Amino acid sequence: MKTRLEEYYRTAVRPELVAKFGYTNEFQVPRIEKVIINMGVGGAVRDSKKVNLP
Repeated sequence: MKTRLEEYYRTAVRPELVAKFGYTNEFQVPRIEKVIINMGVGGAVRDSKKVNLP
């Protein structure tokens, strides 16, 4: 099962990269290796209602 990001990259981004840079081989197109999301909790220090703990 593909994530929304993988599906969007495969259907929208890759074809644009091929057209823009003129790649002739599918292995020349850069691929996504890792996605890292950082989230700060600075607001939770001031307002404890912003944090949902189980």
